[in-house]
Amino acid sequence: MLQLQSAAGVVALLAIAWMLGENRRAVSLRQAAIGLAVTFVTALALIKLSFVAHAFGAINDAVGAIAAASRAGTSFVFGYLGGGALPFDLKTPGADFILAFQALPIVLVMSVLTTLLFYWRVLPPVVRGMAFVLERTLGVGGAVGLSTAANIFLGMVEAPLFVRPYLAQMTRSELFLVMTGGMAGIAGTVLVLYATLLAPLIPDAAAHFVIASVLGAPAAILVSLIMVPETSDRRTGGALGDPDAHATSTMDAIVKGTSSGLELLLNIVAMLLVLVALVHLANAILGVLPDIGGAKISLQRMLGLVMAPVCWLMGLPWPEAVTAGSLMGTKTVLNELIAYVELSKLGTDALDPRSRLIMLYAMCGFANFGSLGIMIGGLGTMAPERRDDINALGVKSIVSGTITTCLMGAIVGVLT
Repeated sequence: MLQLQSAAGVVALLAIAWMLGENRRAVSLRQAAIGLAVTFVTALALIKLSFVAHAFGAINDAVGAIAAASRAGTSFVFGYLGGGALPFDLKTPGADFILAFQALPIVLVMSVLTTLLFYWRVLPPVVRGMAFVLERTLGVGGAVGLSTAANIFLGMVEAPLFVRPYLAQMTRSELFLVMTGGMAGIAGTVLVLYATLLAPLIPDAAAHFVIASVLGAPAAILVSLIMVPETSDRRTGGALGDPDAHATSTMDAIVKGTSSGLELLLNIVAMLLVLVALVHLANAILGVLPDIGGAKISLQRMLGLVMAPVCWLMGLPWPEAVTAGSLMGTKTVLNELIAYVELSKLGTDALDPRSRLIMLYAMCGFANFGSLGIMIGGLGTMAPERRDDINALGVKSIVSGTITTCLMGAIVGVLT
């Protein structure tokens, strides 16, 4: 019965995406049907064939190597603030993690690596290869496909760095697909952290996070093309020529990659600070209103009530949907880390094992207001000529990213 509820939820979520879309008449039913089929087949293969998911471990190790290299640089420059050895005993687990000094600087390393890969002419053939495959299956261009595929292991800013020279050439639909891909996935750098949190609650939590990351790629393409369908005949990375790498030597590529990465990093930090502060201010204003149900009104609570029916659509029993909706509200207003921490603290009677697994997938994405600041700051710096489009699509990308992860949750509900 619950599987049928999840199946109905898949249809309902796609209908919601269509109703919230920009140009409903332009949506290609054939493209949507192929995208849904690819997503379902991918989920079936990854969930039922566990060895396939483990094969992605090698790629995840490469991401870990980049993260470790970044940590070596930050710990050398910033000491224990950057992840080096602590000169004191840690009393609160996780209190030694400082986002600005440990996680965000990976943008600098990724900026240099991508600049080098473009200068060495490594990435352009990859983009053309992605174009060949994806234009003939899902109808999207290679640059978009490469960014979406990179989101399996990288964050919402690191992945578009691979196709940074192509961003200015992208259509509005392609740009939205890049943004949705970023919102609908998590970075490999935090995957281990989340898996560690949920390991006591969900068997093989790490494998499920890897599956969710892979599944997010076709699901993001499906949802984004429904919400902002392609109306142009061109596909970036296919017929268009390769952009100029602009570097004159390997050292010049390193210098230019570092300079552009620094500008990107500063924009991300500033936008993240401002948006988190605005959310806190909004909650403070709402807190002036009378309490409801013995608790203050907040953006999290309001979104939680809105998301409860969506959680029911994913296949959760209604008594559990309200609790799950609160988790989704926390994830959207704050971030998925806090939501996963709250999930790990719930009693065993709050959500049954199937519901916990569905919520693992439904919350496995960066679609929140803080991430919006990171994305707008990052993409706006990488493609300043597209800043108006990026700003206009920002909030819509949170919606599309949330629908995408909820769609993954519903699909998992069908299969379990």
